[in-house]
Amino acid sequence: MPRPLEEIRADRLRKLSLLKEAGIDPYPPRTERTHTVQQALEAFEELHASQAPIVLAGRIVALREHGGLIFVDIDDGSARVQAAVRKEAVGEASFTLFHTAIDRGDFIALRGALGLSRRGEKTLFTTHWQLLAKSLRPLPDEWSGLTDEEARYRYRYLDILLNREVRERLEARARFWKAARQFLDERGFIEVETPVLETMPGGAEARPFSTHHNALDIDVYLRISAGELWQKKLMVAGVPKVYELGRIFRNEGISSEHLQDYTQLEFYEAYADYTYGMRLARELFLTVAQAAFGTTRFTIRDFSVDLSQEWETYNFCELIEERYGIDPLATSPQEVAARLKEENIPFEPAALSVERGIDLLWKKIRKTLGGPGFLVGVPTYLEPLAKRDPANPDVVERFQIIIAGSELAKGFSELNDPLDQAERFRRQQALREAGDEEAQFADWEYVEAMEYGMPPTFGFGMSERVFAFFANVPVREAQIFPLLRPRPIEPPLAC
Repeated sequence: MPRPLEEIRADRLRKLSLLKEAGIDPYPPRTERTHTVQQALEAFEELHASQAPIVLAGRIVALREHGGLIFVDIDDGSARVQAAVRKEAVGEASFTLFHTAIDRGDFIALRGALGLSRRGEKTLFTTHWQLLAKSLRPLPDEWSGLTDEEARYRYRYLDILLNREVRERLEARARFWKAARQFLDERGFIEVETPVLETMPGGAEARPFSTHHNALDIDVYLRISAGELWQKKLMVAGVPKVYELGRIFRNEGISSEHLQDYTQLEFYEAYADYTYGMRLARELFLTVAQAAFGTTRFTIRDFSVDLSQEWETYNFCELIEERYGIDPLATSPQEVAARLKEENIPFEPAALSVERGIDLLWKKIRKTLGGPGFLVGVPTYLEPLAKRDPANPDVVERFQIIIAGSELAKGFSELNDPLDQAERFRRQQALREAGDEEAQFADWEYVEAMEYGMPPTFGFGMSERVFAFFANVPVREAQIFPLLRPRPIEPPLAC
């Protein structure tokens, strides 16, 4: 039967006292490490031949005792190596203290020379050890690790430590965003930072978080887009290529695809349109996929997706009409409600508009599309910020990237007609007043800026959902530290 945690902690506190009584600082400020473990292993032949003393440091992840010999596996985050601590090499008193007071989970530094064990394993033969940090809680079993999802998220640092797949995903995530930045930097885009606190949340259809700004005594919102309207004001300012990579916040539900606090990339380029943007977006997807995962082929849910193939083009209005017999450009709330009932799609009758009803019908179709592909031909009433298609003003020049039954990114020819923008904002305002909390806020300051003149512009946005889809995990799993409800916890007892 496993020992109770508090009993183990009490035992380690006792060991901590033993170390202090022996004159050892259990949490020293520095170490004399000479190599990372990875560096030492890469230079093994040279170091082995010279028998030059080196110092390695890391966490003890395994201990194996053999009388007067203790084998220790340490891991410093770069790699893992075995070390041998022998009584005759370190001295009896030092060996006894190591044997008595050192545990799996402790951080140590080991001085010695590299060689091969009897079994031919690369080993650091230790002549001196130094404690770097005493652990007071035991690590979970390295092989079974944390199995409960709640525990894995709450103790994410242990999950990363023990689960190689989670650690590799963390590294892939870093490569993903690094590649996106490099992609835009190489094309002359300027990275910018725009406000996170806004008096008017704009750039998306989402429910914002609100708070109060004490110094200014005003209510403000956490942004729901990565500076979309601010970046477009930079188009007015004559800055032709900008992007922002940062956190956005949406006060909505949690699902396998949606979170309330996540990373978003948005970029804007003057004198470009959405047809150009499709080519750029496809190239960006190929770049980040290859950088993060080393491939363009993925299995996502029940779909096999190859980003390098020719991408499909899906027409929104045509798909709706083929599937439901409704023309999205000439329908009514009553007709939409009837089709929703026939499809057993839940909705709120009192708050139903053509916009929300058509969107619900579309979502059912979307789940069947594997992609990769571009969704085009979206009605103007579903996109308040995109330019109308000159050939059909009832739809906008917008595309969404469809992969594995979901919309993973969006780009469009930005609306730069201030009068048209004002009219669409009025429609969104009417929807909000009718109870649609996801309708966009009317930002009249943005319209004012647009009246000074804004060039034709292409805009694009994608979030960390793209990375989660490529990794084929829920978006919460793809985050490093997903948000959890707090749990009651008592401060630790003093030693």
